Amino acid sequence: INKNGKIDQVLKKKHDILVQILKEPISTKGPRLSCELTIPGRYLVLTPFSDIIAVSKKISNPEERKRLHLLIESIRPKNFGVIIRTAAEGKKVGDLLQEVQMMFAKWTEIQKKMKSAKAPVKLLNELDKTSSILRDILTDSFNKIVVNDADMYHNIKTYLSSISPDQVKIVQHYKGKKQIMDALGVTRQIKSSFGKTATMSSGAYLVIEHTEAMHVIDVNSGHKMATTNQEQAVFNVNLESAEEIARQLRLRDIGGIIIVDFIDMRNPEHKRELVKKMRAFMKNDRAQHTILPLSKFGLMQITRQRARPEVKINTAEVCPSCNGTGKINASILLMDEIERDLNYILQSRPKAKLKLFVHPYIEAYLNKGIYTKSWKWYFEHGARVKVHSKPDFGLMEYRFFDKNDDEIRLD
Repeated sequence: INKNGKIDQVLKKKHDILVQILKEPISTKGPRLSCELTIPGRYLVLTPFSDIIAVSKKISNPEERKRLHLLIESIRPKNFGVIIRTAAEGKKVGDLLQEVQMMFAKWTEIQKKMKSAKAPVKLLNELDKTSSILRDILTDSFNKIVVNDADMYHNIKTYLSSISPDQVKIVQHYKGKKQIMDALGVTRQIKSSFGKTATMSSGAYLVIEHTEAMHVIDVNSGHKMATTNQEQAVFNVNLESAEEIARQLRLRDIGGIIIVDFIDMRNPEHKRELVKKMRAFMKNDRAQHTILPLSKFGLMQITRQRARPEVKINTAEVCPSCNGTGKINASILLMDEIERDLNYILQSRPKAKLKLFVHPYIEAYLNKGIYTKSWKWYFEHGARVKVHSKPDFGLMEYRFFDKNDDEIRLD
């Protein structure tokens, strides 16, 4: 079907159709499906319904691109397309041929299952999470893989022996008494990296906010910068922040639209250099992304491929007093609320003996001095109100009780 065609011309109700899930459901959006199937490997991706050979843009050497293209042309199955991944750079024909044969065997398995399968049914599983991560990110730069589970340890060694035998030796089985995440310092890094702010060595920090439509990152210097050459100091902070932003986007797997508010710079050369450095810092990011130049307001727009929800790890709890807003009602407004409720209660219970429970700070305020609020209320209403502190109350929380210690509901 071409772009101007209609889906109902080729697809009817109750037709079976072979699809692949490309994207997990995110928030209110459902999963994304495609009929353009791909079978991924470590170096290559096989495309059964295409005959195009594509080379990763990250392989920049023209001679290497040509070598890989000619090599794949000679070993690919007839009428199959192949996407050559960045990891294939420099690989020998034997490595690539072995992977092509493995992926073609998977496709043959899918076709066999289709003949007897009854929809809906899953025809091919993705690799387990550990193996798929290793397949996608394992490089020669890895020097250690530490595992605390015996079964996973053996599974990883088995998988590595098939895709990268030289790296089997870097797998280690952790048997220490401490939690593996604590022993290797991962817990500390998680707590310092996944909060609302990310601090850098210079004292500058990022504030990272999320909305349904976009993500916003604000760059702050964190201290008073030198006045001798403030423009250069601002530029240095922005450069350091750009590197940390690229790291945070990968670490949290933030996707979609990202707006970065850098500290304002006047020098046009500094602005161009910042964009250039930002692109360099994100060069090794596996997710597809686009970086636009700075706007006249100093804002940089980044779009980054979002295949799954961003990683959110809560390292702090919402304040029970302000509900995370950072603000609470002024104490004078709280007094107004208490007195309004007191008036309402005394309309139906004149001269009643009441108890008011509040946070200790508020109790100290109400009972301070010779003529306390309780005396003031007694003279105004002729009713006695004893004020008591309740340490487990929120700062702005209060409740009235009668002489029998029954709470007076004001709902």
